Order: sequence, then C-alpha cells, then structure tokens
Amino acid sequence: MDEQRQVEIDEEPGYGIGAVARRLGVPAPTLRTWNLRYGLGPSRRSPGGHRRYDARDLWRLEEMNRLIKSGVPAADAAREVLRIETVPEARAEPAPGSGTVPEPGPGRSSPDRASSPAAGRPDVPAVPTAAMLARAAASLDSRTVHDWLGAALARHGVPWTWERLVIPVFETICRLQQESSAGVEVEHLFSDRLLASLIGLTERPARPVNVRPVLLACAQDDQHSLPVYALAAALTTEHRVETRVLGSRTPYPALADAMRRLGPSVVFVWSQLPATGDPAPLASLPALRPPSRIIAGGVGWQEGLPASIPHVTSFEDAITRVLAALD
Repeated sequence: MDEQRQVEIDEEPGYGIGAVARRLGVPAPTLRTWNLRYGLGPSRRSPGGHRRYDARDLWRLEEMNRLIKSGVPAADAAREVLRIETVPEARAEPAPGSGTVPEPGPGRSSPDRASSPAAGRPDVPAVPTAAMLARAAASLDSRTVHDWLGAALARHGVPWTWERLVIPVFETICRLQQESSAGVEVEHLFSDRLLASLIGLTERPARPVNVRPVLLACAQDDQHSLPVYALAAALTTEHRVETRVLGSRTPYPALADAMRRLGPSVVFVWSQLPATGDPAPLASLPALRPPSRIIAGGVGWQEGLPASIPHVTSFEDAITRVLAALD
C-alpha cells in the first residue's frame, strides 16, 4: 500500500485494526481470528469501503481480552461478551488522522481494570451476565465483583439485580460447595461485596413518603441478612421509603425494644431456615398505638403464623405488602 493510500485510510472514522491491536496488546492476526470464529470484528464500513471498529466493538474486545487473561477459554469469553445486555455508551471517536485509540480515562474500562460504578453516568461498567459475575467471585476478584454489582444496581435497580444476578450466582456457589466441598471463601467474598453495595442504598431518602419508618430484621438466630438489606435498598431507592435495618440474629426482646423506640409503621421479620422460623415469638411482639403491621418474610417460617401476619416469599410480594401497610 502506498503512502497516500495509508493516509486516506487513517483519516476515515473509526478504529483500524492496527490501532486496536496496539491498544489491547493483542496481535492483529488474533483479532482477525476472533472476528472469523466468534463474530467479534469491526461492525462499521467507512465511506472508503474499509472495515472499521467503532467504540462498541472496542469495548467488546477489551472485555474479551480481560476475560481471557483471567483464565476464561476464548470461546466462553466470546459467548459471555456477546450476551451482555448493556454496553457502555460510546466513547468519543478519535480525530481523523490520529490513527490511535484513546487511552481509558477516569471511569473508562480497560482490559485489566473495571470502571467504578456511578448511577446515572454513561461511564458505568457494563452489566455482566450471572456466569461472568460468578467467575469473578470464584477468582476472588473483589474489585470486579463490587463494580459489576454497582453497575447492575445503578442501571437496573435492586429487584432486577437480585433476581437476575444475585440468586443465580449464589446457586452457582452452592453447586461448587456441593461438588468440591469448597467455595466458602467465594461465598464470603461475594456476600461481603453485595452487602457493601446494598448498605450504601439504604440511607434515609431526602423526602420519605412514610411518616413512621419500616423496621427490618432477621429472626432470632437467623444470619441470612442479605434479603433484608436488599428489600430495604429497593424500598429506599425505588419508593423513597425510610427504613431501619437491624440485621442478622436479632433477639426478639431487642426487636421489641426497637419497636417501642421507633414506633414503626411496618415490622418485617425474615426467616431463611425452619430452625429459625418459630412463629410463636411474633405474636408476643408489643402492640403499639398506632399499631405496627408485622410481615413475615422468607421460606423458613413454620406453620402456625397468626392470621393477622401475612407471609411473603418473593421480592415483589414483599414490596407490595410493605407499601400497602405504610401510613
């Protein structure tokens, strides 16, 4: 190719394969292979008839490269990248004639570092699939797990993230524990990062819709507090409900004391396992004036719940019941 011809190609919009190869540190023949085998190639055709990578193509290749470096087989990495539902908004195109791909700035993703999540910003990292998030957890990559959870919560909200990502990832971790008697460290890391993401969403809203707060707690001896924090985060961020979370293993006398101090409109008590689901203590919680509506959540509750206490097991039903019981 003569010098004039090269200048014409460089001045066309989009990214050439040479610039992308230099940016990613991936040889051009490898990029051509990814295109032929997996369909991860340039999607733009320039006015001059040349194939060019756009910003979205570049992001997919960056993520493909990151996954492969973390040990994911190329075919699996390509499958995961192509299944991602949300891709960050396009970066600014390079100036014609620059022949380069811009380096990632603050908030932009690179092959080896995820962006920091921030609600409402176009530079929030792409939302992963459940399989990708599970792999990051299994690799004990706490930064990526935290960023991906933050991105999902910012873009899709708490219920979507819980149903589409959190539950499938925990199911994967449980299978790992059953098959290899390992994975406790994975469960702890994922739970820690999830809890950190949810707690940040439970701050009192600026103008809450409820006069009296919603009080949430786990049943006595029940340590599964993540569903409680998830419900509080959803009520806060999506419905402007003021909540107070007491967390795991809340003794019933302590819950009763908190009720007397706060006078909550709703008391939501979670039981994950039958061993913690004795309904009798619920009937002994204090009768306040004005009254507090008690709701039992979770599959652990045994038979014998008082007729006045509704029992919910799904995220949607829990939100509906709490909202209906507000002042």
